Amino acid sequence: MKPKMKTPIYDFVQKYACSDVLRLHMPGHKGKGENPSYALDITEIEGAGALYSESGIIAQSEKNASSLFGHPTFYSAEGSSQCIKAMLFLCRMYIDEMKPRRRGKMLVAAGRNAHSAFISAAALTDFDIMWIYPEKDEKNGANGFLSCRTAPADIERALVSCHKIPDALYITSPDYLGNIQDIGAISEICKKHGILLLVDNAHGAYLRFLPRSLHPMDLGADMCCDSAHKTLPVLTGGAYLHISRRLPESIEGCAKKALLLFGSTSPSYLILASLDHANLVLLESFREKLARFVQLSGKVRKRLSDIGFTVVGDEPLKLTLMTKPYGYCGRELACLLRKERIECEFSDNDFVVLMLSPYTCEDELYRLADVLSSAPRKAFVKSAPPDIPHPERAMSVRQAVFSAWERVPVEKCLGRVVACGAISCPPAAAIAVSGEIIDQSTLDCLRYYGFTECDVVKAPE
Repeated sequence: MKPKMKTPIYDFVQKYACSDVLRLHMPGHKGKGENPSYALDITEIEGAGALYSESGIIAQSEKNASSLFGHPTFYSAEGSSQCIKAMLFLCRMYIDEMKPRRRGKMLVAAGRNAHSAFISAAALTDFDIMWIYPEKDEKNGANGFLSCRTAPADIERALVSCHKIPDALYITSPDYLGNIQDIGAISEICKKHGILLLVDNAHGAYLRFLPRSLHPMDLGADMCCDSAHKTLPVLTGGAYLHISRRLPESIEGCAKKALLLFGSTSPSYLILASLDHANLVLLESFREKLARFVQLSGKVRKRLSDIGFTVVGDEPLKLTLMTKPYGYCGRELACLLRKERIECEFSDNDFVVLMLSPYTCEDELYRLADVLSSAPRKAFVKSAPPDIPHPERAMSVRQAVFSAWERVPVEKCLGRVVACGAISCPPAAAIAVSGEIIDQSTLDCLRYYGFTECDVVKAPE
């Protein structure tokens, strides 16, 4: 019989909650009050470890997570956003160490659907971006805003044709619509060109635990972030930063310092305890539960496809419907679901995104299918989203973000330079990126996605 995996953070928090210790430390609620979480909410007291320390119970728990994922794994209590920034910072360190003769700012090639945290990282660490745009793909909903499903051959062409080979390629997989990139093939291209592959796998922490792992780290990524809370039994904010053993030990050794650079020194122990306890769940029961659920969700996807819904994406824990072929605006169908007490993850003019989990009961999944099946099919809505623009850049992301700015109506934005990007959250992908000039196609996109104002660099007086 295998020894049970220890849960040092979870056990410490539970034991402390049951003790009669007089809490003369933070937080201010002192473990008292009607909120039951107060008793478990502590700070970095003696014995509780410290998130950015190389020793202690948090470091022990991270080693457990590393054994589950097969690569050095570090915790974040501030989501993948913190991990993305740390990942780009570590990329800069890698270049300085391994390619000291390379001059100029770091250049990162990235899918246009990058999360806003990537834009923030560019502002904070001052690297340049070479955007990679997808081929238009109506079948999979790849319009570049939410999805940037790019064939490996297209990435190869982009790298060969660019005036300067980038230092790294940054991609989002799975994307917000549930499309998964061919990480294995993309990894081979990156190795061929001698660049790092960084993956925002925020929506795919569970991919490691499928019968055949589809996790980016197992397919050749050099660094990767997972939002554990999105698909695993973890509290909101719990995330992982993974680093390949192929990278120099010095990069792994600086991971905690990189996370500290972009994170709070007061992490939530509720989140950390949930990450810790999840290790035990992932070891003991999650794989089997996930395998059963993937089969079940596949049947529901097929049922919806058979009655005429357009199901896009290939990620098993995301059910994304392109709604206009069935006669609905995405928000309209989301309202219909809400009336039946079903809340979706996201909706816009074109899509409804429903995030599933092995903890979604079979009855609940069939209830969803029944409600969708009862929606009367209507005439095809012919309006199509605008093509994602390819605007010119007037200044770097950093220059734009730190410039004086003003908020103006979208109608008056033509020709202006974006200050803080035009981003809605969810999905936190930017339509207009800091430093870009708003052209007519960008203006059309902003209108289509409901923006009425935009922050632009202040015009000189």
